[in-house]
Amino acid sequence: NGHHHHIPPLPPPHPPTTAVSLRFRPCASVLPSSSRRNLRLAARAAPPGGAVAPASSSAAPAAEEKDGNGGGEGLSAADAERLCEFLRADLPHLFDDVGIDRSAYDDRVRFRDPITRHDTIDGYLLNIRLLKLLFRPDFYLHAVKQTGPYELTTKWTMVMKFMLLPWKPELVFTGLSIMGLNPQNLKFNSHVDLWDSIENNEYFSFEGLWDVFKQLRFYKTPDIETPNYLILKRTTHYEVRSYSPFLIVEAKGDKLTGSSGFNNVTGYIFGKNASSEKIPMTTPVFTQASDGTLSDVSIQIVLPMNKDLNSLPAPNTEAVTLRKVEGGIVAVKKFSGRPKEEIVLQKEKDLRSQLLKDGLKPQQGCLLARYNDPRTKSFLMRNEVLIRLNEFTLEL
Repeated sequence: NGHHHHIPPLPPPHPPTTAVSLRFRPCASVLPSSSRRNLRLAARAAPPGGAVAPASSSAAPAAEEKDGNGGGEGLSAADAERLCEFLRADLPHLFDDVGIDRSAYDDRVRFRDPITRHDTIDGYLLNIRLLKLLFRPDFYLHAVKQTGPYELTTKWTMVMKFMLLPWKPELVFTGLSIMGLNPQNLKFNSHVDLWDSIENNEYFSFEGLWDVFKQLRFYKTPDIETPNYLILKRTTHYEVRSYSPFLIVEAKGDKLTGSSGFNNVTGYIFGKNASSEKIPMTTPVFTQASDGTLSDVSIQIVLPMNKDLNSLPAPNTEAVTLRKVEGGIVAVKKFSGRPKEEIVLQKEKDLRSQLLKDGLKPQQGCLLARYNDPRTKSFLMRNEVLIRLNEFTLEL
């Protein structure tokens, strides 16, 4: 639906062993997309006072009999499945021109995130319109699951550009939305967002405000092609990204922050190849240490995404090789300043220990990504340390 966020790939140290199970466990079996469309139409056609889509007729009366506040038995399996499917079809339209289906929500919807709150559907929709205007958000839904008798939870990523600042910084939030249902009519009557990047998710969270503010800083990323990736999770300390595969030209390096081998790889793209073809420059320059001691280093330039190995000219020298980097799941720590060796090694150590603390499985070795020309002012520089992960699961 119009998202052009590509997933950039990373150079794998060795044939990757990453078992990336992005198991987005559905509530039950996933309906084919045609039934999803019908479901959406059914939801839209529901009379204003009716349930979202034809609800099982027993649901509402049963809830009323139990006790005044609609304790009930909870959602039937069919209703839970229908509502999960509804959210899967509806939420991707949060910020596009279609918009979400208002008829699925009670007039009184209690919306809370760490820095905003509204108590009516109108306030909620106004909030969405403001976000669209100021941030042009892209929304990615990862999973939906029933988590309580009258409660569904979604897992998502939201990527926004703050349009009011000249450098249009990118803000990324990942987290959960806990969606409560009114047992009487099975419409959504509460929506509470929890962000992965902060501890205090209560309204009003100064930590949440600071998290927004920190993301407004300026990193200079050259406006040229870069591998495609989607941020699956953003915590206080790192991002977890899913990269799509990409091609690199590679030569032997000396150390992570070194430039040994750089002339070999740039020589290839500047025309020192079998057909003297000049190949457009991309960003970043990767240096990869594929061993535990970070001493076995190669230097890599990413090749344009429209190339494939068969169509690329052969290198003129044996010092240079071309290869495909498999996509995969990578943890990333971003930092600015001149990437000196001791700083990079410290960042790698911090990132690795944080990953282990969080129960993730980092592979040995790492990559350093340098996005800028060395003449860039150091406080604007964008650098990243990347560590591949084994078995990252995104499930509720």
